[in-house]
Amino acid sequence: MKPSSEPRESHSAVARLQLFVVIGLVSAAALSAGLIGPSHPWLAVAAGVAVLAVPALVLGLEFLLLPWRSRGDPVSKPGWSVLLSAWVCEFVQYLFAFGWRQPFRWRAIPDRLAGDGIRGRRGVVMVHGFCCNRGLWNPWLRRLRREHRAFVAVNLEPVFGSIDDYNATLDDALARVEAVTGLRPLVVCHSMGGLAVRAWLAKRQASGATRGDCVHRVVTIGSPHHGTWLARFSPTANARQMREGSEWLHALAEAWKAGHTGVPLHRFTCWYSNADNIVMPPSSATLYGADNRLIPGVGHITLAQTAEVMNCTLAYLDESH
Repeated sequence: MKPSSEPRESHSAVARLQLFVVIGLVSAAALSAGLIGPSHPWLAVAAGVAVLAVPALVLGLEFLLLPWRSRGDPVSKPGWSVLLSAWVCEFVQYLFAFGWRQPFRWRAIPDRLAGDGIRGRRGVVMVHGFCCNRGLWNPWLRRLRREHRAFVAVNLEPVFGSIDDYNATLDDALARVEAVTGLRPLVVCHSMGGLAVRAWLAKRQASGATRGDCVHRVVTIGSPHHGTWLARFSPTANARQMREGSEWLHALAEAWKAGHTGVPLHRFTCWYSNADNIVMPPSSATLYGADNRLIPGVGHITLAQTAEVMNCTLAYLDESH
């Protein structure tokens, strides 16, 4: 497929959606405080904070459900103190991701496909997860920009469509990075993004693509490769595909078992955590034959921003083979 020269950072439905949510929460907090009035200032502040704390309560419920839903899972279980710490850190990361980077700063660091140091040096394609956009990767993109690497961070749309609808976006992103570097790119995925890339690779193999190995490595971070229990609570097409035991996941698993990936299985790295509040049970984020790496005690968004994950993943860029 011929890469497109059209800019890809001009539209994000998720940014608009999350902007409305942020404005709605702040407005509701201000209204709650205003209704109480200045005669009870501390009560007014408490009412405003309570409204803004709703996301923290939702996250807390997820962490409370994790030990129950992970019964029988072979991954080691975190203690309650670990889960409490993971909840606090995850809430901070949630505020940065969903309250700042994705609604307001998703275009702050544009794709880098020109400039010094690009040709002959491996580039990166970044693929976000469910209900996110490219703003999730801003800390990674700043580092890649400092290191003069080529990169494309995609926006997967339609936001609530089928995961298979993202194939054209991925095909174009990989082609664009390879075209300017002359090397197969590293692909880094968070959450649903890992499933999108696996489905894209399986489709390429099934269609008899002739480009050979089109990626250097695939790194997934908290991707529900075998589904997640929480997906049952969303009616969207892509969430239904991520439900445990779905026909879509079964077909993807069969393609994996048959080796229809276009990439050797050992060139997949799967980062996962025993305190992931979204991927339940935790072992769902692992793949047979892949390099599965456990980061204990961190939540779903936090996992993607962990220094060890970033450092070890970007070290793959300097591999010569």
